[in-house]
Amino acid sequence: MDLEKIKKLIEFVGSSRVSELTVSQEGTTVRIIRENSAVSLQSPSPQPQPVPVAQTASETPRAEEQAPASTVTAPVPSGIVAAPSFGLFHRAPSPGTPPFVEAGDEVRHGQELFIIEAMKVFNTVRAERSGRIARFIANDGEDVELGQPVLEFE
Repeated sequence: MDLEKIKKLIEFVGSSRVSELTVSQEGTTVRIIRENSAVSLQSPSPQPQPVPVAQTASETPRAEEQAPASTVTAPVPSGIVAAPSFGLFHRAPSPGTPPFVEAGDEVRHGQELFIIEAMKVFNTVRAERSGRIARFIANDGEDVELGQPVLEFE
């Protein structure tokens, strides 16, 4: 994975609500975690060294080598679930499979609701509370913006 792509991923995490992002490409895995400290990057070499890349006023991301998938939890104030980042809204885990949930379904805290795909990274959004899905505001495959309402609980 080239340095420009890693820098773009760090900028993406820094400008979104995503708190953790993992990307694998050509045998290299980069994990970016938002923290209140400086940004660091760890390469897959045997002795990774932190490298400052960018810094924001409140929270900054850092990257490190690791392999688990990324999962994001979207806030659910007043029953609305907003997109935690920009990207494509997907109701199903993959094409041709049933959606995670449908309007009218009862969901429990932590249950998968949908996926936001940004830069070929798939972030699963889970329910922050239990309840019944009232409706989907965004359409499957639609581009959504950070903070855009995509789903509503009853």
